[in-house]
Amino acid sequence: MSLLTIILNILLPPLPVFLKHGLGTTFLINLILTIIGWLPGVIHAFIVND
Repeated sequence: MSLLTIILNILLPPLPVFLKHGLGTTFLINLILTIIGWLPGVIHAFIVND
């Protein structure tokens, strides 16, 4: 995982998920988790972009 991906995972979790997986269920799950709370979105982004 690159430094840019790590920074984007922390600042704006849906963006790196979208860049890696496109518009799909993974992106939508991350978007919903980020809207509910920032931390669940960050955790999900790190797990998915491993």
